[in-house]
Amino acid sequence: MKDAWIARRSLLVGAGLLLVSPLSAHAQGAKPRVAIETALGVIVVELEDKKAPITAANFLRYVDKKKFDGGSFYRASRARGAPTNGSIQAGPSIRTRRFAPIAHESTRLTGIRHKAGTISMARNEPGSATADFFICASPMAYLDAKPGAAGDNQGFAAFGTVVKGMDVVRKILASKTDGVPQNPSMKGQMINPPVGIVGVKRV
Repeated sequence: MKDAWIARRSLLVGAGLLLVSPLSAHAQGAKPRVAIETALGVIVVELEDKKAPITAANFLRYVDKKKFDGGSFYRASRARGAPTNGSIQAGPSIRTRRFAPIAHESTRLTGIRHKAGTISMARNEPGSATADFFICASPMAYLDAKPGAAGDNQGFAAFGTVVKGMDVVRKILASKTDGVPQNPSMKGQMINPPVGIVGVKRV
């Protein structure tokens, strides 16, 4: 009787493992998602942590340390003649201490293109990105790497995509942009007032 009970229990445990294992494997293989709560609504992004591990890990580091909380979307770059096309740029508060810049992960290596909903890192020269990021409201292929082109042809480091909240992205893109530019190239792009970031967290 005791042996039969043990055998029955082993069978039940084994069946339980069969039921649980696929779910566990799915959870372990799932891409990380992050919710960006703004004054105009929530944007959820899914990160390509396997294709762009350096960039995704850097973004998550800022998220986990809550360094984006209290930051803002401060720039809306709209295409001339097509105001619904363009990108929105965000970053931590100017008082936030940033981590060291990260290595540049080119779209040529990651295969992640700048399409509508793509989240990517803002930078000056390659290897200078820290925390500021932007989200494309429309396809922006010219931001991809262009091997063989003259000058800085490495493009920007895309690392994920919006899975919820593109309506919020479009609302931010449509914001008033008569703020004081940080440099001449940003004239007519500074959101006034900036759209506040309430908090950013994993979901």
